[in-house]
Amino acid sequence: MARSKELVPGVGRFSRSQVAAKRGLYKGLKKSEKPAVEPTPETVEKTIGGNNNGEKRIVPTSKAPRFYSAEDVRQPKKSRKTAKPSQLRSSITPGTVLILLAGRFRGKRVVFLKQLESGLLLVSGPYKVNGVPLRRVNQAYVIATSTKVELESIKLSDELNDAYFAKPSSKGAKSAEEEFFEEGKPKEKEAFPASKAALQKEVDSTLITAIKKTENLVKYLRSTWGLSKGQYPHQMAF
Repeated sequence: MARSKELVPGVGRFSRSQVAAKRGLYKGLKKSEKPAVEPTPETVEKTIGGNNNGEKRIVPTSKAPRFYSAEDVRQPKKSRKTAKPSQLRSSITPGTVLILLAGRFRGKRVVFLKQLESGLLLVSGPYKVNGVPLRRVNQAYVIATSTKVELESIKLSDELNDAYFAKPSSKGAKSAEEEFFEEGKPKEKEAFPASKAALQKEVDSTLITAIKKTENLVKYLRSTWGLSKGQYPHQMAF
C-alpha cells in the first residue's frame, strides 16, 4: 500500500521545499531581469458610503494573517563590528620559508611574498622548484621557519592581489531540457590564462635567482615535511 502524502488531514508529510526538490521544479525556473516595480503602499485611503461613516477611511492594502506562528521567529543580531584583515604574525616576514599544513600542497615548503588586503598570505614554491604556484594561504595553516630568502631587490607586480585569484563566472543551462542534454557531454577544460602564466614565470625567475644565493636552499624547498611517531611540532624548532 502506498504511503499517504498526509500525516493528518491538512498536514503534508513533506515540506514545500522537499516537494519542490522531488518534483524537480527548480530545473524549470527561468531567471530574467524584470523592470523595477514600485513598492505597493501599506495603506490606501478609500471613500466609504453613509452619513455616519466619515466619508473616507484609511484601509491596509494587505490583510493581516488569520493565524500566527506559535513560536517566536528569531531575528538576526545586528553587529556593529567591521571586518578587519588579520594581523600578521611577527615570525612571518617577506622572504620567510613557510611549511603548508593543509590543502592540496600540505607538507610543501613555500616562500612568503606579501600579505594581501584580505589578510591572506601570498606564497610561491616557486613553481619550477617544487610545483607550488602563486597561492593564497591562511596564516593559521602554516608553520614559519627560521630560513629566509632575501627579497629586498624583488619588486612584485600590482596585479598580484585578491582579484588575481578570482574565478571566472560560468553560465549554466537556461532550462531543464538544456541541462538534460548537457549531462552526458564532457566539459571542456579552460586553458590557463597566458597573462597569469607570464606573471608566474616572472616571479619564479626572480625568486630562483635569490634562492640560488643560499647553498642547498633549492634542495630544502624541494623536500617535503612530515612528522614521525613521537614527534610533536610544538616541541620542535624550525
